[in-house]
Amino acid sequence: MFLTRVLEPGDETGGCWVRELGVTEVVRRLREGGPALPGAGEKRWAGLRARAVRADPCQDLAVARTAGVRFVPPGTAEWPRQLDDLGDARPLGLWVRGLPSLRMWALRSVAVVGARACTAYGAHMAAEIAAGLTERGWVVVSGGAYGVDGAAHRGALGAGGATVAVLACGVDRPYPPGHTRLITRIAEQGLVIGELPPGDHPTPSRFILRNRVIAALTRGTVVVEAALRSGSLVTARAAQRLGRHTMGVPGPATSALSAGVHAMLRGGADLVTDAAEIVEQVGAMGELAPDRRGPVLPTDLLDPRTRQVLAGLPARGAGTADEIARRAQTTQDDAVARLYELRALGYVERHSDGWKLTRQTTISVHEGRSPR
Repeated sequence: MFLTRVLEPGDETGGCWVRELGVTEVVRRLREGGPALPGAGEKRWAGLRARAVRADPCQDLAVARTAGVRFVPPGTAEWPRQLDDLGDARPLGLWVRGLPSLRMWALRSVAVVGARACTAYGAHMAAEIAAGLTERGWVVVSGGAYGVDGAAHRGALGAGGATVAVLACGVDRPYPPGHTRLITRIAEQGLVIGELPPGDHPTPSRFILRNRVIAALTRGTVVVEAALRSGSLVTARAAQRLGRHTMGVPGPATSALSAGVHAMLRGGADLVTDAAEIVEQVGAMGELAPDRRGPVLPTDLLDPRTRQVLAGLPARGAGTADEIARRAQTTQDDAVARLYELRALGYVERHSDGWKLTRQTTISVHEGRSPR
């Protein structure tokens, strides 16, 4: 707890100190002063010492308990071990608000992130995907921000599912302020987590560093709308470096808000359009998305040779059985038998001058549409 107040999130030098010297020794050196720890210049060491003097983990713990927040350090039963993949950039611990077990929820989770200033299309897709994932038993993780993040959280909550908000500030201090009610609801129905101690404020760099936690915590990251310069792409790149699945939802080719996603897809990310396709990527073997097929037309149910005879009829006017047979590459007797079958089904009609398509079939057969 002390170190989360002194060191910034993602501080790899600090992580190296903890790994090599142990938490107790690092805390002692920061509190007592003396020679700087390896890799810390004079100015940086002075800054860390100034923070250490003001740090009061007992006070932080008291505030946290009042707000219903607990602290989960590495190595404990609730710690998600996949965060260890971050190496020395691993969080020093996580402040957690909400009742469920973070470790258990993270085992089957997907990140859904994207543009803050998203379009109606982006908000719709994020909400639909999140709802579909929760209905399939997956936890939706996002950053609690405006736009796609908020839509993903709302989609999961609206479906009665599980969602986790990873904040770049103290978890007792909802940010952005306009999402106070949403983040409160997430804490009641799911989990709100962060690296920073109670009351701490967000900064631009903390938002960027927060994204590595989202990427490491989940099985994969889905980006729904992102410009070419977007924090969501930072999350996706972190996921890719960690060996997680990276996925993108395509948008209009003319939309600047989809340009970043399209660049991801060209760079090797998987194209997904719904929850089933996402689960196919991140789920267990055999969790496949359904095959995508167009509608079944009535003519699809005909015998292939009967369809060939139907295609042999002229688009306008009538044709003799002999002409139709030649076009269908069959005998006249076979053509006549199949023409009577087609007449019974309402596709053709017989006239004194031969056979012709019914009015309802004329356009549909030659344009590949279902007869009305």
